[in-house]
Amino acid sequence: MLESFSLMGASRICFSFVAFLICNLLSIHGVQASHQVFQELMSVSPNSSANQLHRTGYHFQPPMHWINDPNGPVYYKGLYHFFYQYNPYGSIWGNIIWAHSISTDLINWFPLEPALVPSEPFDIAGCWSGSATILPGEKPAILYTGLNSSNVQLQNIAFPKDPSDPFLREWVKPSYNPVMAPTTSNGINASAFRDPTTAWLGPDGMWRTLVGSKVDQKGIAILYRSSDFINWTMVLEPLHSSEGTGMWECPDFYPVPVNGTVGLDTSVTGPRVKHVLKVSLDDKKIDYYTVGTYLHREDKYVPDNTSPDDATGFRYDYGKFYASKTFFDSQKNRRILWGWINESDSFENDVHKGWAGVQAIPRKVWLDESGKQLVQWPVEELEGLRGERASVHNKRIESGSTVQVKGVQASQADVEVSFQVDDLNKAEVLDDPDLLVNPQGICSEKGAAVKGGVGPFGLLLFASHDLQEQTAVFFRVFKRPNSNHLVVVMCSDQSKSTLEKDVDKTTYGGFVDVHISDGHISLRTLIDNSIVESFGGGGKTCITARVYPKLAVGNDARLYVFNNGSSAVTLSKLTAWSMRKPSIN
Repeated sequence: MLESFSLMGASRICFSFVAFLICNLLSIHGVQASHQVFQELMSVSPNSSANQLHRTGYHFQPPMHWINDPNGPVYYKGLYHFFYQYNPYGSIWGNIIWAHSISTDLINWFPLEPALVPSEPFDIAGCWSGSATILPGEKPAILYTGLNSSNVQLQNIAFPKDPSDPFLREWVKPSYNPVMAPTTSNGINASAFRDPTTAWLGPDGMWRTLVGSKVDQKGIAILYRSSDFINWTMVLEPLHSSEGTGMWECPDFYPVPVNGTVGLDTSVTGPRVKHVLKVSLDDKKIDYYTVGTYLHREDKYVPDNTSPDDATGFRYDYGKFYASKTFFDSQKNRRILWGWINESDSFENDVHKGWAGVQAIPRKVWLDESGKQLVQWPVEELEGLRGERASVHNKRIESGSTVQVKGVQASQADVEVSFQVDDLNKAEVLDDPDLLVNPQGICSEKGAAVKGGVGPFGLLLFASHDLQEQTAVFFRVFKRPNSNHLVVVMCSDQSKSTLEKDVDKTTYGGFVDVHISDGHISLRTLIDNSIVESFGGGGKTCITARVYPKLAVGNDARLYVFNNGSSAVTLSKLTAWSMRKPSIN
């Protein structure tokens, strides 16, 4: 069945893509609870009559079935390649392979045959997450986790059968796999050993890669070295570890320049370069990262003292965003971030509708001028999907007011807005010491309907005509006790997002590190049928949510600006665009 799946429609797909390309040229999870396993649901066919109002319009997803982690994104011979974890037989996790799509613009995607399917003893129970590396001589290589019949996690390698093929249609798994394995001598937990990173080449000519693991509740980035990319030796000391963080999945390690927004190849080091280590916490299902220094002679990574090295630290996204992966886009000299957005409804609903999981819009990532944290922004290519436009300028939003934005498709839109707070002196004092370090707690306790001093103000999305259903993305501004220091919180409140039952309506929140002394703050939100992907403060804080409205769908969805703070807010500028559908798989 895997063979027939991999060849299905290949000729038609490839022909269509060649035509498209010419036109453009001319104009793992682990054994230990990473996913709930429902053996009886892994291969259930989708319901062809299911309502698809919540299916996304411009986010990446296949026509049907389950997807999760982004794998091995890479730019090669004029094409972006995107691999991802996929169940070809059902909308519940299981039967995992590496599906494969290609693009010229990161927005329109065309499917090819799967790159990796279980076929050998070292991956017969699943081809799990990993990365792609471009070796000297323009030769791509994939490092990935395979699961054998004994549920042992193994690191394997695959090469393209024909490196001259820009589509990279076929991949070969050498017989010498696995290239990294847990053994008694190295003391690795066989069920906590997965997700190799993009490899980097050190000044000594040795390749390095990281594999996620743990010892008890200490998260670990195991370091391996190789001189030929085939024979790998584990270094006794990990590159980095952190107590109390649990299993580290999907580690990612890459350089960022101290100044500027350009990306760097993964092997770059130097005095004007910082490094980022991101890990996905299996226990909490969040991604957090630190910014720090890579001591390449010692093969040690040291986070800066401004980067908390645990679940309280910086996140790419404070909402539903996991198993993320970056790559260096050599075409435009930028680093691009992918992330998996899981569902918030029930497994039964996923089976009924026939699909589960979406990829976030690819984001450009760079180091903020402060040097403390990263900034993210949707790739510029997304703006090519913008259609009908609506705009509002210099509109004063009084306390308790709600203003509707008309003229765009509110269920599938891109909204950019700039706010000006009239009186910051009205900011409430945040005197609860627990909330001072817990932005999600603030947002949960002080939702969009809870009136404040400065805020809540922001957007109401997927709103029904009577506001019975609404998803609120907003800001609040507080003062620290005995201080004039202002604290900005960004929230995404899903508590009234749907009348549906069996839906996770968690409210998310994150602090926004901006100087708001002038009263100005910005927000950009991508709205896509069941996704709300928001970027606050120019991309310093990002929150993604899944919502499943029953009333506010399609043409019945409305978009509002609101202010429930006692201080008036001026809508300096709002521009919203209806978003066209690209060609995706």
